[in-house]
Amino acid sequence: MSELDPTPADTGRPRLPRSVGLTALGVAVARAQESLRRDRLFDDPYARAFVDAVGAEAVSSMRTFGSYIALRTALFDDYLLAAARAGLGQVVLLAAGLDTRALRLDWPAGTTVFELDLPEVLEFKEAVLGRATAPAGSTRTVVPADLREDWAPALTAAGFRPEAPTAWLAEGLLPYLTSADNDLLVERVGALSAPTSRLAVEHVNPTTTYKGDVSGFRKMQSSIGAQWRSTQPDPPGWLAGHGWRALDAPTMDELHLRYGRGAELSERTGTGAGGLVISERGA
Repeated sequence: MSELDPTPADTGRPRLPRSVGLTALGVAVARAQESLRRDRLFDDPYARAFVDAVGAEAVSSMRTFGSYIALRTALFDDYLLAAARAGLGQVVLLAAGLDTRALRLDWPAGTTVFELDLPEVLEFKEAVLGRATAPAGSTRTVVPADLREDWAPALTAAGFRPEAPTAWLAEGLLPYLTSADNDLLVERVGALSAPTSRLAVEHVNPTTTYKGDVSGFRKMQSSIGAQWRSTQPDPPGWLAGHGWRALDAPTMDELHLRYGRGAELSERTGTGAGGLVISERGA
């Protein structure tokens, strides 16, 4: 099979909430499509279940950025595994959506992966995943929370230990929040982060250019009420202002070359400055 069926395999399956929750399906479609490639950057055996539950056609306009999503996924996969293998035994996925890293990555023994997202998104996710469990020796903990509110008590109640170094990930989240909300979110992350904790983020850099027509994607965002609410021209500098030192911030060109996809620097993927940053908390 080289393409995903755009229609749901079972119309009786759970339904994903609209708005930002629906964009999570578009990311799952990209992961499922990447997993079909012979030269795939990762294998996500769970992504197809989400596609079957809703149907790829629901987010067909997001195919525009499928190549980018595959590269972003690979970068953050590598980041999280490296952090866990370096002794950061807590991983927190902010706005986890339909992320399946807790299930598909080879975590070191003792790793706990916390997934935070809106209750309705997590309910859909759990209904589709069924009895899927984290690899032996690691733990997956789901934490219903609205990241625009004070979510720290829910995270600590679920077993999170602020005194332990943590690997944080904010993927596909910051552009959907206002600049003020982003500042507050990173401040809350910092307050919960022991020295040597790491934080990876994705933001929309307004200097990144798209030579192709992405109007279909913009229209889809508007139709489901999931427009970008903020951009960040200097993500590393912004993080530095909150106490995080950038360790890696590849441009789009560098990201393609790093993962052997230089030939796919397409007109739709974007070029120039990127918004993907991996950083570390100082002492």
